[in-house]
Amino acid sequence: MSRTRPINCIIPPYILDKLLESPDNDVRQAALDTLLTTARLRGERMVRASLAGATATAGDGRRTIFDCDEGVTLRRATLVRTEDGPESADTAVDRAFDGLGLTRDFYREVFRRNSIDDNGMRLDGYVHFDVQYNNAFWDGRQMIFGDGDGKEFGNLTGSLDVIAHELTHGVTESTAGLEYHNQSGALNESMSDVFGSLVKQWSLKQRAEDADWKIGAEVWTPGIGGDALRSLKEPGQAYDNPQFGRDPQPDRMSKFMHLPDTPRGDSGGVHFNSGIPNKAFYLAAVGIGGFAWEGAGHVWYDALRASTADASFQDFADTTFQKAGELFGAGSPEQSAVLAAWAGVEIQISGVPKARAFAVSGNGRVGREDGIAALSRQLGELNAKVTALAKDLATMKATR
Repeated sequence: MSRTRPINCIIPPYILDKLLESPDNDVRQAALDTLLTTARLRGERMVRASLAGATATAGDGRRTIFDCDEGVTLRRATLVRTEDGPESADTAVDRAFDGLGLTRDFYREVFRRNSIDDNGMRLDGYVHFDVQYNNAFWDGRQMIFGDGDGKEFGNLTGSLDVIAHELTHGVTESTAGLEYHNQSGALNESMSDVFGSLVKQWSLKQRAEDADWKIGAEVWTPGIGGDALRSLKEPGQAYDNPQFGRDPQPDRMSKFMHLPDTPRGDSGGVHFNSGIPNKAFYLAAVGIGGFAWEGAGHVWYDALRASTADASFQDFADTTFQKAGELFGAGSPEQSAVLAAWAGVEIQISGVPKARAFAVSGNGRVGREDGIAALSRQLGELNAKVTALAKDLATMKATR
């Protein structure tokens, strides 16, 4: 069944719910206002999506930034920067402008994609949305940034991977159209985390093993260093503090969270269970090594384009394995790395014998042995030990 595309927000509802429990009245009020505004916007999106012809405007990926001046009506926002205009005196304006541009350029240079929809879609950004709005979101046509409450969140334009995360929801919507609930919804969220992280790595020219693999570290809890909204490298360990508790994301299927497909249930746990495919991507990226966008990034992008709207984790894992074979060759180290990555989160690729054994070396690269070779090696080692023991016994007898 077709489902209406949602407002895609970077801050998951379970974090805003935690803020409602804060002893700080200002923090509680900011969280409540954010939840109420997001609910209203979701309703407006559903109405707009039902109208015929509500499509994005083509414009060769040109950027335009507007200032909402703490208002919530986009049509009243003031134009403050264009593609050909000068820099602004407002840091938020320039960060939004640069973030949109870096994301656009990443998709163009790495995947030859013409803007978010591959048809030259204009990139419109709105900054200073609402008062102390603790979120940033993609609504299907434009990017909106809140300023944060200054305590638990900084200005949401301050994180490149947050901007790229949100814009990638547009890429997903115009490719696989992954339905935003249950496993397909968790894949939707994971795609945004994956490519959000890749845009940051690409901009810094970081190798997979050197990246921090964190999402939103620059804007999340300004007073606490080292934490982030999510971690692809270590789902479940992005943060741990008295205010929010511990990051609840699972990192493998045995920890999968079965939640109701309702707003209060995070649409079946889309922001929770995205940790599982996130971890698989991280394992594939470090298994292949080098620049992640050149190896695992291409595999995941091709798999996204080949997926259906209701794809499950198993479906997507199988597709990445297939695409890795097409891109790098069947049985290649890259395909083996993808196979090992999904095994690392307890997902077995369909049609691959379970007897095939995988070992990950200390530097993260993947080596492969089939079951017979592994058994032969183990028998050889055992035989060597038996032979050595026999020699020891013979020596002991000779010395008596």
